Amino acid sequence: MPLKIPEHSQLSHHRSAHILDKRRGVSFQCTHSYLEIRGDFDSCSPMDGFGKYCPTTCGVADYLNRYKPVVDRDLNDLEYLLEEISNQTKGAQDKVTYMRDSATAAKKSNDPDVYIKKSTNMLDDILRFEKSIISQESQIYKLQESIDSNEKRMLQLKQMILNLEQMCKLPCEDTVKIQTVTGKDCQDVANKGGRTSGLYFIKPLKAKEQFLVYCEMDNNGNGWTVLQRRRDGSVDFSRPWIPYKEGFGYLSPDDTTEFWLGNEKMHLVTSQSTVPYVLRIEMTDWEGNKKYADYASFKVGPEADSYRLIYAYHLGGDAGDAFDGFDFGDDPSDKIFTSHNGMQFSTSDRDNDKYDGNCATQDGSGWWMNRCHAAHLNGKYYQGGKYTAEQAGPHGFDNGIIWATWHSRWYSMKETTMKIIPINRMGTLGQQTTGVKQMGGIGDI
Repeated sequence: MPLKIPEHSQLSHHRSAHILDKRRGVSFQCTHSYLEIRGDFDSCSPMDGFGKYCPTTCGVADYLNRYKPVVDRDLNDLEYLLEEISNQTKGAQDKVTYMRDSATAAKKSNDPDVYIKKSTNMLDDILRFEKSIISQESQIYKLQESIDSNEKRMLQLKQMILNLEQMCKLPCEDTVKIQTVTGKDCQDVANKGGRTSGLYFIKPLKAKEQFLVYCEMDNNGNGWTVLQRRRDGSVDFSRPWIPYKEGFGYLSPDDTTEFWLGNEKMHLVTSQSTVPYVLRIEMTDWEGNKKYADYASFKVGPEADSYRLIYAYHLGGDAGDAFDGFDFGDDPSDKIFTSHNGMQFSTSDRDNDKYDGNCATQDGSGWWMNRCHAAHLNGKYYQGGKYTAEQAGPHGFDNGIIWATWHSRWYSMKETTMKIIPINRMGTLGQQTTGVKQMGGIGDI
């Protein structure tokens, strides 16, 4: 009985080597991009203080330096997996060669029963190894897709860096367009004639000095004060208490950058008026779908109360009410333990949650944690959305950009926005609120 040896092993081995070469090319591209811009970094000097004077992105080298280790780590992991698959494939190929030689020797044997038995056993072995090789090929295809995605991302980053480098060679006042109208919030700015979305200085009633914000304006005279943006994962949200207090990221006049306005600024804005604010959370998933959730009488408490999150009730929206918690099916108390109303803000160095451990350390970023969350808009940015416990790192917890009443906790959103507007403007927005759930009023801090 002639034995046909499958050629999957040779194909898999060659494909693994090709992907390893490609991975090294991506790594070199990242290193080369960093060295290209490093020489001009000293001549680029942004002024200190997030959202105060010079909201440019002149720290290009620092920006790439933060992103490069993440890419290198991902690529090193891919290289390790590819080498493992390559080694296993090589071993399978050697085993197949051995069985083929054994089959030739058995065929020359004078005992036909021995030949048939050995041939049958070797065929079983070959089929088993063929299945293993096919499985390895499937893994290689997936790794190929991941490397292609990383390569595309590196090319985008390289182009972004070149654009930023050109921008930073110009004086700050020539590159940043800050509108001249000011007010106590963006609605006040709109009331005073501000009609263009962009950067404005505002000074809440209790603020010692004005600070810069992005105002989102519409044709009906509404002015949203934007508190948070997630766009592309370019800003690291894994920060300690002080950056979350003061704000971080980049404010840009064209609204293309990521930032956290700052807990202290959020407190100053939301605690200044007798007219309560509505918090709107807007999200986009990786399929391009958009949903939102509104919360009435939104406030952020003072630092003495760890910037506690307070709202009166879920006003509506098609994204569901994740702030009210979610039943994941792990524990009867899931919904209670993952609700957010009344929770203090936690970071890795300020543990204010209700959990025995530290939710912010496990999930890698600051948020209004309970034990721990059903909503987490400051989570880790995952390309493509879906991720696993293994990808989540050593803790293995759901640490993505999560809104559990829309997508599962193992799905990370592509874009998010947190913005506020006085509640008396809601009638002019042209959107109906849905799924309203009254939760009772909560008093001022």
